[in-house]
Amino acid sequence: MTKTISILGSTGSIGRQTLDVVRHLPIRVAALSAGTNAERMAEQIREFHPRLVSMGTEAAARELRSLLTEPMPEILYGEAGLLAAASVEEADTVLTAVVGMVGLKPTLAALERGKRIGLANKETMVCAGELVMQTARANGAEIIPVDSEHSAIFQCLMGSRSREEVKRLILTCSGGPFFGRSRQELRQVTRDDALRHPNWKMGEKITIDCATLMNKGLEVIEAMRLYELPAEQVDVVIHRQSIVHSLVEFVDGAVLAQLGVPDMRIPIQLALTYPKRVENPAPGLDLLSCPPLSFAAPDPETFACFAIARAVAKQGGTACAVMNGANELAVEKFLRREIGFYEISDLVQAALDAVPFKANPSLEEILEADRLARALVESR
Repeated sequence: MTKTISILGSTGSIGRQTLDVVRHLPIRVAALSAGTNAERMAEQIREFHPRLVSMGTEAAARELRSLLTEPMPEILYGEAGLLAAASVEEADTVLTAVVGMVGLKPTLAALERGKRIGLANKETMVCAGELVMQTARANGAEIIPVDSEHSAIFQCLMGSRSREEVKRLILTCSGGPFFGRSRQELRQVTRDDALRHPNWKMGEKITIDCATLMNKGLEVIEAMRLYELPAEQVDVVIHRQSIVHSLVEFVDGAVLAQLGVPDMRIPIQLALTYPKRVENPAPGLDLLSCPPLSFAAPDPETFACFAIARAVAKQGGTACAVMNGANELAVEKFLRREIGFYEISDLVQAALDAVPFKANPSLEEILEADRLARALVESR
């Protein structure tokens, strides 16, 4: 069980919910990192007293210092600060809740020091999953997933003796705000439309990914890496109620599912307390009052990002980093109202068509593929 934690992305949705879990557990906070929200970080420092803090920019670090009185923590910024927060010696667990490719280097740095990773940064596994898993094995480090779907798979596999017993993983998907809509109906949807997720309160980037179903495609690749199974053994079903968080089907026909209310504090806490389970501040599931549970197939024709991700899952290599990098920047453009909804998938496909493919990339080649993909999207 975690005794001391470093939280990367502490002012975001997952980071704040992690601190809510920490309030109820005997866990000390050693380090925190954030982007530019200095006021929220100052509040967290006053409550949790971390030794080290990192902000995304020098200006944000300067603002944070102006909000605090002595004694104050060591305040760093940028990539160097993020790496320092991931590597802080006294933390036995690093929860990675930063969004995007920026999480890769700090995750590797923490794994190299043998720390447990509470993984809420799926882009790290999508772009460099093989390298991440190799680094974890080499240093005896644990990776415990925080995403509700991957935590559900993790829990369903606890009693499995061998991956040979597994027939397939079944990831559930809420369907986002546009479930049941046609491609024609989605051509004119706006940023605000896409941000209205029916079940979860999340950051803007992941909420848009849920609207395009790119998030579920990313999770397919993450599941392949985490559980070392091919794409053919990872399926997706639409489950609007977000009560069944994922399932595992075994070769003998048995299917195990993990159910719970849609509250991220449940998988977050398990990542911190595993292998123990302790009382959680989240509400329990009342089977007598929960809605009927329904399941449907995803629509890859309407949701082109999902179809692209399924194809990339089979291709592997730098295609994963290209897709992720292009999607990150395309989503930023959509959030700035610079492009339309379907231009996200168009830009991702354009990057995949243009950036040279490498089958077994090094870290440097992964980072270069990411850079080229972003440059292409930026130029359009």
